[in-house]
Amino acid sequence: MLKIRKGDTVQVIKGKDSGKKGKIINVYAAQRRALVEGVNTVKKHQRPTRQDQKGGIVTIEMPIQMANLMLVCKACNRPVRVGFSVTKEGEKSRICKACKEVL
Repeated sequence: MLKIRKGDTVQVIKGKDSGKKGKIINVYAAQRRALVEGVNTVKKHQRPTRQDQKGGIVTIEMPIQMANLMLVCKACNRPVRVGFSVTKEGEKSRICKACKEVL
């Protein structure tokens, strides 16, 4: 089970975008990377493919290593470490290690 999932709010802790917050758009579990909204942007040269689409230089997001991301707790409103707890019914849930709140 991964600690970061699609739709979570994360903060970058290392690299050129250190300190930026964003929402997870997609998770690539096999490569241990995640696509974060507004983080790790690069410029790409794009050629026009149809008559209605314009070409030029566009800015896109690239995946970033999950080791460089920390989940932001909604209760604490800061980047926190993630733990797991198992209920009596056998369900696993993610918890904030700082405030013990379910994420």
